[in-house]
Amino acid sequence: MKKLILASAIAALAANSATAATIYEDKGLTFKMKGDWQVQLRDDYKKANSADVEFDDLEIKNTVIYDLGNDLKAFGQLDFGFKDAAEDKQSGSDLEEAYIGLQMHNVKVKVGKMDLASDEFGVEGAYETTLEEDQFDAISTSGDDVIRVEADFDMANIVFSHEIESDGNDSANGEATDLYVGGDLGPVAVAAAYQTYQATTASKDIDTWGLSAEFDAGIATIGADYSVSDDSNTNQDTAVANLVATFKATDTTKVALGYVNLDSDDNTKDADTWYANVSYKFPSQKNVKLFAEVSSTNYDNAATDATVETDVLAGMQIKF
Repeated sequence: MKKLILASAIAALAANSATAATIYEDKGLTFKMKGDWQVQLRDDYKKANSADVEFDDLEIKNTVIYDLGNDLKAFGQLDFGFKDAAEDKQSGSDLEEAYIGLQMHNVKVKVGKMDLASDEFGVEGAYETTLEEDQFDAISTSGDDVIRVEADFDMANIVFSHEIESDGNDSANGEATDLYVGGDLGPVAVAAAYQTYQATTASKDIDTWGLSAEFDAGIATIGADYSVSDDSNTNQDTAVANLVATFKATDTTKVALGYVNLDSDDNTKDADTWYANVSYKFPSQKNVKLFAEVSSTNYDNAATDATVETDVLAGMQIKF
């Protein structure tokens, strides 16, 4: 058995699968593994910080699938991330996702530690962000006590999730209900998302909604999104807007230009960011990529703006 697993792993890795390496497959059982390792040299936007080597992704994802017959499958996921350990933050958790579930036809039901439905939202295309990617990202996009339902149709994708309150338990980190709907309308992809979040039983709800659209113009893909949170605790609204254009310079090289705007009723938080990045995938191995990015953020608050500078990075990513 061990020899069979090792041989299968070597063969799968050599095949350079873009989705996952199949480590073992027999008698209705499939075990797959994914890897995503990204290391970069970065001089970030904080003037007080010097350049360093950052570990953006150091992930190993493990998937087990059982075929139960009659188009019914049981699956489990266990994902580990090691970037905190690589930066000597040994106390940080390295367990990123852990869940089990069932799939019938095109519908999946998952239970455990995972991303919320609102994590699917957004068009932002930066490697590193000074501002939040969108307002869902600013509030909550993952949980430890999540029930998630996914349904994939020909023209639409629907995701619903609920983070159980779980008060009194070690996993308690608020309660959230999320809905995401995305669809393809020819060259245009549109999406909408909604979340209601309560941090504690004593706090009030934060309601967030967002809309996005992406248009494939042939020479470029243009994307835009807008998301806003209504915080009943502070009676203030905060909105994030994204605009990004992605160009395919060659078969192996992609260029992205983007703009992010943060607008809040608390004017001291207002800011905007411009960024540009270039990515190169090796033609013989598309899962090996080099990239570089430059970005600049301007804060309306003069004191905060005085602490920031241009953000510059370059790195490499390997996936399987």
